[in-house]
Amino acid sequence: MTLEQQLSHYVGAAVKALYGIEADEKQIQLQKTRAEFEGNMTVVVFPFVKAARKAPQMVAQEIGEWLMANSQQLIAKYNAVQGFLNLSIADAWWIAQLGAIHADPAYGTWPANNRLMMVEYSSPNTNKPLHLGHVRNNLLGYSIAKIQEANGWKVVKTNIVNDRGIHICKSMLAWLKFGQGETPESSGKKGDHLIGDYYVRFDVEYKAQIKQLMAQGMDEDTAKREAPLMKEAQAMLLKWEQGDPEVRALWEKMNNWVYAGFDETYRRLGVAFDKIYYESNTYLEGKKEVERGLQEGIFYRRADNSVWADLTGDGLDEKLLLRQDGTSVYMTQDIGTAKLRFKDYPIDKMVYVVGNEQEYHFKVLSLLLDKLGFPFGKELVHFSYGMVELPNGKMKSREGTVVDADDLMDAMVRDAKEIARDKVNTLPDITEAEADEIARKVGMGALKYFILKVDPRKNMLFNPDESIDFNGNTGPFIQYTYARIQSVLRKAGDSVIGSRFSVLGSGLSVIGLEEKELTLIQRLTEYPAAVRQAGEDFSPAQIAAYAYNVACDFNSFYHDYSILNEEDPAKRSLRIVLSDCVARVIGSAMSLLGIEMPERM
Repeated sequence: MTLEQQLSHYVGAAVKALYGIEADEKQIQLQKTRAEFEGNMTVVVFPFVKAARKAPQMVAQEIGEWLMANSQQLIAKYNAVQGFLNLSIADAWWIAQLGAIHADPAYGTWPANNRLMMVEYSSPNTNKPLHLGHVRNNLLGYSIAKIQEANGWKVVKTNIVNDRGIHICKSMLAWLKFGQGETPESSGKKGDHLIGDYYVRFDVEYKAQIKQLMAQGMDEDTAKREAPLMKEAQAMLLKWEQGDPEVRALWEKMNNWVYAGFDETYRRLGVAFDKIYYESNTYLEGKKEVERGLQEGIFYRRADNSVWADLTGDGLDEKLLLRQDGTSVYMTQDIGTAKLRFKDYPIDKMVYVVGNEQEYHFKVLSLLLDKLGFPFGKELVHFSYGMVELPNGKMKSREGTVVDADDLMDAMVRDAKEIARDKVNTLPDITEAEADEIARKVGMGALKYFILKVDPRKNMLFNPDESIDFNGNTGPFIQYTYARIQSVLRKAGDSVIGSRFSVLGSGLSVIGLEEKELTLIQRLTEYPAAVRQAGEDFSPAQIAAYAYNVACDFNSFYHDYSILNEEDPAKRSLRIVLSDCVARVIGSAMSLLGIEMPERM
C-alpha cells in the first residue's frame, strides 16, 4: 500500500470518527507539503469544514490529533496552517520503505496488464544512411517501448523499411550509370553510405540536366519532368512494380548492402526490433484495400486514372492513393502495413513514432482506415516529436546537408575518450580495452541523455560539448554518480554488502534519519509513480529528469555525510543500503532510456 493510500485510509477513518462523514476519494485531497512548511504530505481539510461546523484551523488540528493517536505510529508530528494539515511521516515508515525497495529486484516496474502495444520507429529509406533525425526517432521509440514494458505492457518493437519507390530507383540508376561495379567490399564503405553516395550523385547529375535543358529555352518545371535521368528512374520504378527480373535483382542486391549498414548503426545505437515490415510487401495489401474502397464507393477514380479519397466532408482535403500509372504512394503502403500488423498481432494500442511534420498524414491514415471498416482506425496514436539540429558548422556530414548518425556516434565516443582520459587513467589496473569501453558508454550515454531529456514535442538543438560535460544535467554526470556508488560498495566489501540488509529489521528502525537521508529515501519511493506517469505521457524526458534529481540528491548526501567511515554501525549499514538502492534505481531509470552504466569511471 502506498503512502497516499495509507493516509487516505486513516484520514477517512478520522473524519468518520470525529464528524460522522463518509468521505469519498474526491473529498480526501492529499498533496506534497510545500517547501516552506514542515512535513511530507498535506491534507486539505476544507471539504470537511461544513459538516464539522468548525473553523478550518480547528478541523485540521482535530484530525491531526486523531491521526497521532490512531495511525499506528505512521505520523510522527503535524502542524495545522488554516485549512491545511501538514503531516511528518515517521522515520520508521521510511526505513521500512527502504527495506522493501532493497528486497524488490524489480522495483519500479508494474505488473503485467496482459495488453499488447506495438511501437513503430526508425522507418528508414534504403537510399541513404541514418542521420541525426533518425537518431532522435530511434532513441525515442526504443525508450518509449522500454517504459511501456516497465508499465506492464507487452511491447512489439517494429520498423517499416521504405525499400521501394522513386527514391530507391534514383540510387539504383546512378549506380548502374556511374558505379563501375563498386561494392561495399571494394570501396571499404558501409553499404548504406555507398548507396547514399549514389543517391547524391543522381541529384548532382539530374540538376545538371535541368540546367542544360533550361539553357535551351525550357522552363524549370518542364525541364524537371523531361530530364532524361528522371524519366529513366520513373521507367525503372514501373519495371520494378511489373516484376522485371533484372531490376528486381539489382534492387535486392543494393538493399542488402544497405540493411547490413543499418544493422551496424542500430547495434551501435543500442536499439532493436521484434518485427520488421517492408514496404515492398505491404504496398500490395494497401493497393488491394484501395481497390476495395473504389468498388465500395469510398474512393473515386479521376479521368487520368488516378485514385483519390475525398475527405473534404471531414474537414480535410482530397488525398491521392494511386497515381495515374497505377503506382502507389506512402499512404497506400501505410494502409497495407496497418492491415498486416493487426492481422499478425492482437494489438491493443498502435503507436507511430514519427516527426511532427507528418501529423496531417496520420490524421488522414486514421480516417481512411476507419472508412475502410477497420475498427482500430480511430485508436492509432501518432507520437509526434520535433526537429533536432546541431549548432551551425559542427560535425557536418559527408553530404554537407545532414548529420550522419555514424559520424555523430564516432565523434561522441572520441570526445568522451579525450575528456575522460585523466579520470580513467587514475583507475587501478585499467586496460586500454576497458578504457575504450568506458568511453563508448559515456559517449553514447551523453548522446542519448541529451536528446531524451528534452520534451519530445519540442524542437531541440543538440550541443555535443554540453552533452558530454561531467557536471550539470547530463548523462555523464549521472553515470559518474552511479560509478561513484559502485566504488563505495566495492570498498564496503562482500561480507558487509551480503549482511547489510538484515540490519534494517533490527535496531536501525528506531534511530532517527538525517535530513538528506530522508530526502533520498523519499525520492526513491517516487520511482514507481514516475515510471507510471512517463508511460501515460509517453515521455522519456520525465524519466531523465527523475534520474537527474536522484543523482543530485545523492551527491548532496555524499558531500555532507560519511558512509564507510561512519562510526555508528547502524548508521553505516543504513547508508550502505541507501547507496545501493540509489544505484539500482538510477541504473533502472537510465536503462529505460537505453543508457548503459559503467561500473567505474
